[in-house]
Parts: sequence; C-alpha cells; structure tokens
Amino acid sequence: MSGSSGPARFVPRAGFLRDNGLSLAFALLLLLALVGQAWSGSRFHDQLARAEGLQEIGFWRYVTSSSFAVDVAENWQSEFLQFTLYIFATVWLVQRGSSESKKPGDEGRESDEQQLVGDHARPDSPRWARVGGWRTSLYSHSLVTVMGVLFLLSWTAQLVAGRVAHNEDRLRDRLDPLGPLEYLGSPEFWNRTFQNWQSELLAIGTMAVFAIYLRERGSPESKEVGAPHDATSSSD
Repeated sequence: MSGSSGPARFVPRAGFLRDNGLSLAFALLLLLALVGQAWSGSRFHDQLARAEGLQEIGFWRYVTSSSFAVDVAENWQSEFLQFTLYIFATVWLVQRGSSESKKPGDEGRESDEQQLVGDHARPDSPRWARVGGWRTSLYSHSLVTVMGVLFLLSWTAQLVAGRVAHNEDRLRDRLDPLGPLEYLGSPEFWNRTFQNWQSELLAIGTMAVFAIYLRERGSPESKEVGAPHDATSSSD
C-alpha cells in the first residue's frame, strides 16, 4: 500500500491566476504602494516632528491618522473622477486614430441591437441586459454610476480627513478650527483637489493622443503595430 500523502493543501489553479492576472497584479501593487506610502509618510511625519520639537507618533498611529487618510483619499478621488469623466466623455466625443475612442460617426449611446439589450440580447447576456425596463436602463449606466459614487465618497473622505488634519495644524498655531463649510471653501482644500485633478486630466488626455501614433505590441490599449495612424479603435 502506498503511504499517506499528508493533508491536502489548496493550490490555486493555473487557470484562475491566468484568468485574473491583471486584477491580482494591480491589487498586489496597490497593497505594496499603500505600505510604502505608510512607511515613508510616517518617517517623514516623525522627521518633521523632531525638527519642530514635537512628539513622534510612530507607524501605527500615523496609519490611523487624518494626515494619512487625507493623502490616500485625495489620490483616490482624482482617479475615480478621471475614469468617470472619461467613460462618460467617450460616449459622445471621439478622437480619430486613437485606440481609446470610437470611430468618428459612432458618437452616442448606440442602438439596442448594437448594445445587445432587450430583444437583441443573447442567451449568455447578463440577466439585467435581457429583462428590459428600469433594470436594463440602470444596468446600461452602472459603470459610470458606480465610478461617480466612488468619486463622491472618496472626495467626501478627503474633505472630512483633510479638515481634521488642517485643524490640527491650526490648533498648534493657536488659530480657531474651521467648520466643514469653511474648510470646503478654503484655499488649502482646493489646492489639494486641483493638484490631483490636473494631473489625472493630463494623463488621460495624453494617453488618448499618444495612442494615435505610438504602439505597444500585444496590449489591448494599443492598435496593432502596423495599423495606420488614422485607424480608430473600432475601424475595420
């Protein structure tokens, strides 16, 4: 008789890792980036505290502080804003030759037949694309809706955490704290906000234009290497 093979261990299927490689890779990179931000941010915070003769707070207190929360939230809200605007704008606006755009002349929400909804849905279409009515209408705009909600939530988190962090600085300077509406109208809040918005708009705008003339072989974000410059994403 053969010996016992020992307790069974869970080994992820190669197919699972392959099929979800993009999301898993970015989830891991996000985690590493957050850890790196927390580590470097806590060291920088304590460095400033020493220089000003204040008490150091250490890693774990920094991670749960308003300073760390506002830095994370202000970056997240700008990312969600970027994709909310881009998803919505590409329904109606085109850029000839860009792999990030529909073909000129295809602007708009397209027909039910093109979108495979209602009577034109396939057997394997999502259920809410087949049933019609308010559920199909809601599902038809679910991506930009969720992205927009996430933007508003993260922007609100930036407002709340940013106000707490800003008021901590004001109290150290013996100044009165600001209320929520006062902070919302403050230059400090909008300076943080516009810094992130302009960088995201620059990035996504240049991506749309660079994709006309530049290539990355094998990437779905790029046209084929030999495709002409004026060939748009859905061009034949």
